[in-house]
Amino acid sequence: MDYTRLSDANEITERYMDSILIGESFIDSVKADTGIHFLGADFSMPVMTPAFSHLGSYGGRKMNGLEEYSLAAKECNVLNFCGMMENDMFRKIADTGAKTVRIIKPYADNGKIRDQIAFAEEAGAFGVGMDIDHIFGEAGYDVVVGEEMAAQTTDMLRSYVESTKLPFVVKGVLGVSDALKCAEIGARAIIVSHHHGRMPYAVPPMMVLPKIKEALKDTTVKIIVDCGIASGADVYKALALGADAAAVGRSMFHHLENHGVAGVEDFLMHVGNELRFIMSCTGFSKVSDIDDSALYFL
Repeated sequence: MDYTRLSDANEITERYMDSILIGESFIDSVKADTGIHFLGADFSMPVMTPAFSHLGSYGGRKMNGLEEYSLAAKECNVLNFCGMMENDMFRKIADTGAKTVRIIKPYADNGKIRDQIAFAEEAGAFGVGMDIDHIFGEAGYDVVVGEEMAAQTTDMLRSYVESTKLPFVVKGVLGVSDALKCAEIGARAIIVSHHHGRMPYAVPPMMVLPKIKEALKDTTVKIIVDCGIASGADVYKALALGADAAAVGRSMFHHLENHGVAGVEDFLMHVGNELRFIMSCTGFSKVSDIDDSALYFL
């Protein structure tokens, strides 16, 4: 028997997502509208950018990749995310005019966390949040670009939420327990994610999504899904399983590296257009109407 153990969470996620098929329903269907109202603002589609960090400049262009995809997010009117960076870099992101959520690492230096939250608010961020799935590394607490990470308690997270007027987003939720704690502390949204497979055998976000949606049904917490999102079909499946939106990730890299702002714009619009097409082909005219009735599982 030829058997190879499969521990790569990204491969597991890809296989699970591809095992979900979509039926069709054309009679009485109309051209769908992909617009959404999310955390108090209107966006053109439930497609969001990833919280990337430390991107350099590509092809000799003046702006770095973070600035370029932020500009594309602004032009496409989608919610923008960015990750680990110092305040001067976040200022450049904010200056693009994109509605941006700053995701902050779980630094051991608690003062740095609070400073970055305060700076984001002053700089005009749309929201702030924390990347809880980067607390640990194989040797204990993680060290990222020379910065030590630390455990984060419920009370610590609550104190961050209470320290800002901005919506707080917790990234890296992959179970019902953490989802309920996020609701308890007042988080406005969560990102269901395994951080591109940092942990072996991590459950696919879409597999655990229905349980998280059910657990949060009596709350106002918004649910975003990432990991492996590369097409409008992927976004549709995420929405049908209970998400309010989905974030693309490494699928954006080729377009960013080779074509900059225009490349990311084209990619985002393609994802949005495919989502509209599938919505129209399955009888859903609005994003908020989508449910799992058209899904089939192999």
